[in-house]
Amino acid sequence: MTYPIVFLGAGPGDPELITLKGRRLLDEADVIVYAGSLVNPVLLDGVRGRVHDSAGMDLDEIMNIMVTAARAGKMVVRLHTGDPAIYGAIREQMQRLDRENMEYEVVPGVSSALASAAALKVELTVPEVTQTVIFTRQAGRTPVPERESLQNLAALQASMCIFLSVSMIDKVVAELTTGGYPADTPVAVVEKASWPDQHIVRGTLADIEEKIQDSEIRKTAMILVGRALADDATAVSKLYDAGFSHEYREKK
Repeated sequence: MTYPIVFLGAGPGDPELITLKGRRLLDEADVIVYAGSLVNPVLLDGVRGRVHDSAGMDLDEIMNIMVTAARAGKMVVRLHTGDPAIYGAIREQMQRLDRENMEYEVVPGVSSALASAAALKVELTVPEVTQTVIFTRQAGRTPVPERESLQNLAALQASMCIFLSVSMIDKVVAELTTGGYPADTPVAVVEKASWPDQHIVRGTLADIEEKIQDSEIRKTAMILVGRALADDATAVSKLYDAGFSHEYREKK
């Protein structure tokens, strides 16, 4: 079933990282409303639908385009960067559609957090190191509940993917350090993960602020923190351990 309105995750930037379903829906769309400079424009090459850049629009303007087109019998794709469920601001759009009794679908995409981990060639969960991954952000113009401050979350010593915060790297480092991460905790900043101009800066909490200030990274970057990033995170999974049995394999 094809819904009249689709919220679609574009992936992190590489146009080949959109899902097959997402690519088909994008090609079939009559109207596309996309998230400005955050979405790789290559994804829109050759589409037949009318394209609207939402960067300069407010919520009312976006919803007017989508609802008007859908009621006229057109198929609408609302194209978000990464995965729309993470900082995609789709909740208020879906609530508006619910009030209008409009049907819609959400199609997931590859998050920039996962593309960043792939760029770093790391696994964010390592046995005996951490089995938890936190997606969060530094409080700025958009507030964060105090219980979820970086300082409070740091007490878990988990892997952390920090969105939308590289411009506040000084505050990020201060909160994480105050919260309990040791100064030698590995940190990596990945700018524009999976794009042709992807840029990676590695360091620790002790030196990452200076390294970012010396770089040209100012936005559109993911901060990854935690011992899982360390070269000495060598504990192995039980999944393929010859001495570990499960329903598909007896231990040797």
